[in-house]
Amino acid sequence: MRITIVSIFPEELATFARFGVIQRAQESGSLQLELVDPREYTTDVHRSVDDAPFGGGPGMLMKCAPLFEAVENNNVPRPVILLSPGGESMDQRVVRELAGLSGFTLLCGRYEGVDYRVEEHLVDRTISLGDFVLAGGELAALCVLEAVSRLLPEVLGNEESARSESFEEGLLEYPQYTRPSNFRGYKVPEILLSGNHREISRWRRRQSLLLTAKKRPDLLKQAALSDEEVQFLRENGYSEEVEKIGKPFEDENARY
Repeated sequence: MRITIVSIFPEELATFARFGVIQRAQESGSLQLELVDPREYTTDVHRSVDDAPFGGGPGMLMKCAPLFEAVENNNVPRPVILLSPGGESMDQRVVRELAGLSGFTLLCGRYEGVDYRVEEHLVDRTISLGDFVLAGGELAALCVLEAVSRLLPEVLGNEESARSESFEEGLLEYPQYTRPSNFRGYKVPEILLSGNHREISRWRRRQSLLLTAKKRPDLLKQAALSDEEVQFLRENGYSEEVEKIGKPFEDENARY
């Protein structure tokens, strides 16, 4: 996969990319990362990428020309994605969609934002991390980059890790424990020490259901649940959450 990031802070992005899964993705050949600085496409002595907004108002906006030139002169992979608070919310579905592409470009705004003509005529899509504002798109770009890198081939040591993560099946991940089995009297659930993998799988699935119903009941609406699982949630005090799910998913072969 080829990913290009357009940012006025390429050195900072390059530093982060030398660690963790992003580094492993590059070393494995699964990821080709390119960093483009729009300042390289300015024409004034100060290498200005921003200017005051027409009509007045606080702050400065990133100008059209450096961003258009940075994209058009580097044969960047499409789609070009602007990271903006006004974009669609990023979730694991979006991450999987991006990971299935051959490449894409992330455009990082700064200051008060970018000239709207960039969004209208240059980018293909806008994505937001959530309903909050950052000083620029670089941190958001790194979040997208790392989330996608984890799903690329030969990046994680165990591919099952990605499949069992939170949100992959529409649910939060089950609780996990490691040694010692008894820490200050806080004991690991006995089922996990039993060696009965069928029952462990069943326990984990049910814990995922309970945690999701407790912390993120909104996710249940899109999860594929069996009749047995819906009844399990009702029996454990989540009847109100279950009523919002709709018709249960039925597939005898989908569960244990």
